[in-house]
Amino acid sequence: MANLKTPYENIVKVRDIATGRFAHPETAIRLGLTEQLPAAAQDAQKILVIGIDFQNDFVVPDKSQVPDGEPYGSLSVPGAKEDLEHFTRFIYNNCDKITRVFLSIDTHFVYQIFHGAMWKDENGDSVAPYTMITPDDLSSGKYRFVGGNPVIAKQCVETLAKAGKGGVYIWPYHCLTGTFGWCPETQLMQMVHFHSAARKTVGKERPVPTFKGTDIYSEMYGFMEPEFNPKGDALINKAVLDVLMRTDNSANGEPKFEYDQVFVGGEAGSHCLPESVRQILKRFANYPEFTQRITILEDCTSPVPGFEQVMYDSFEEFKRNYGVQIKKSTDITL
Repeated sequence: MANLKTPYENIVKVRDIATGRFAHPETAIRLGLTEQLPAAAQDAQKILVIGIDFQNDFVVPDKSQVPDGEPYGSLSVPGAKEDLEHFTRFIYNNCDKITRVFLSIDTHFVYQIFHGAMWKDENGDSVAPYTMITPDDLSSGKYRFVGGNPVIAKQCVETLAKAGKGGVYIWPYHCLTGTFGWCPETQLMQMVHFHSAARKTVGKERPVPTFKGTDIYSEMYGFMEPEFNPKGDALINKAVLDVLMRTDNSANGEPKFEYDQVFVGGEAGSHCLPESVRQILKRFANYPEFTQRITILEDCTSPVPGFEQVMYDSFEEFKRNYGVQIKKSTDITL
């Protein structure tokens, strides 16, 4: 455990986690600057912590659970508050060992294929959230695409259906850029900025986020590529590769990996987190020496209700096929 002068409670207010209450990071930064830890750039063993989509729309309780007029999450994941407490305590407890914290930020606009504004039903109304649009729906005219190129939209629906995903799923408007729901959870950012100040992350160790999900014609659950990706590598999120791999790759094309250990938490454990991990594993399947460095923090993620088995099956697949470790944050000593 890191030998810190600052108590955890002076950085993170547990009662305020996932409430939407804003806290200015000035105090956390000032406290971090008083710590006498070595700069992250000096780490002999480099450790990366990845936080997937710890944003207000996923972690703040939904509209039915908060008073009228209070902030709420569009796609709230039950259990997210506890996940965030565990995740921030993991960073705190291992502050002197963690080299970098890397966050993905789901980033959307009104007019994207998975939002109702892009579609009309037979009555001319926008399609309601939680609707699955299938190839048969397009053929029958039940739904029609009104937000762009209908040929590409049809291709997306048919491709996802052939992949066993049914088609295009319509979500509530969520993580709209610049809104409350889009912002990372405040107490998490207190800890991220504390770590940055304490470890002097002035170079490539900075906690720079990666943004995902802006393509018009596809949802992007994983942080490396969209769900519907006809352009292949042209749509790969190079920011993720830049974090995972060293720039001084060897002449024979074999990648050199930047981190000795990679820990992953985030929301939701049934959707964006496993898809992000799956995309890393798919990309580096031939390098077990790297995939076996990945650990999913199982007490720092929760599934969308009804999708629990999806999460469990994904974790088992990663463990069996790629050597990924599944552990509680409290069981790890760095």
